Amino acid sequence: MKTKLLAAGAAVVAGGVALWTLSAPASIGGGTLPAAEAGRGEQVFWAGGCASCHARPGSDGAARLELAGGVELKTEFGTFVAPNISPHPTDGIGDWSEADFANAMLHGVSPQGEHYYPAFPYASYARMTPQDVADLFAFLKTLPQVEGRTRDHDLSFPFTLRRGIGLWKRLYVHDQPVVALDAEASDEVRRGRYLVEGPGHCGECHTPRNFAGGSDQAQWLAGAVAAEGDGIVPNITPGEGGIGSWSAGDIAYYLESGFTPDFDSVGGAMVSVQKNMAMLTKEDRDAIAAYLKVVPAEPNGYPARP
Repeated sequence: MKTKLLAAGAAVVAGGVALWTLSAPASIGGGTLPAAEAGRGEQVFWAGGCASCHARPGSDGAARLELAGGVELKTEFGTFVAPNISPHPTDGIGDWSEADFANAMLHGVSPQGEHYYPAFPYASYARMTPQDVADLFAFLKTLPQVEGRTRDHDLSFPFTLRRGIGLWKRLYVHDQPVVALDAEASDEVRRGRYLVEGPGHCGECHTPRNFAGGSDQAQWLAGAVAAEGDGIVPNITPGEGGIGSWSAGDIAYYLESGFTPDFDSVGGAMVSVQKNMAMLTKEDRDAIAAYLKVVPAEPNGYPARP
């Protein structure tokens, strides 16, 4: 009996050590990013939708560049609060190193070595190039310093335990594209795939999630139940219920103007996203549209409404 108890205890300890190891935060270490250019970083900023979450709620115009944070995302896991990411040296990210920023964007790890919650869409940002990350960081450092820290997230146990996020990351965070393109796919479509799947993080809202909060990539961009309230996020594939009837020009015009082919206007959370898309170059909006025309067609990924 004593031998069996010792063996069971050893197994528990070994299992605990394995879980602790597997859940450890990944890091790029002390490496540096490529030489950066803030001008390029501005386009990455808009593609990445930084202002949608990190500007003060309701901000417009130049105020969207004051990244004080404060937007709240109320989910079944609790309420997540977007932090101040202005270059303020104590209340924002002004004292971060390049490695700190790269670890946050590509690995979801804080300067203190803790996992960030995936309400911060690093599961998509993990597909970004180091060059774009470097350029974005350079641009952020040119923005106004804003005083004031946001309040903490409001979460209940066990979601207060960040270490377990390391296991979630092993399942849902990787740097490979979601949609495999044919060898003859154009550079425009490949650019669109990068923008949608990486910095644009469109799948974070438009793709259904499973019980663990991971994206169901088998229904990529098929639409989903909204993270907040009882609304839905639409299907943006060419499938039934999606935008298959829209031309590439229709999609690009919607991203620029906010008007659908039926002259309806953008609404809800997409208002802020569309403002970001309007700041992109025409070529990038066209690339996004070209990609959305070739993604696999999927039926709506959310429950039918009565």
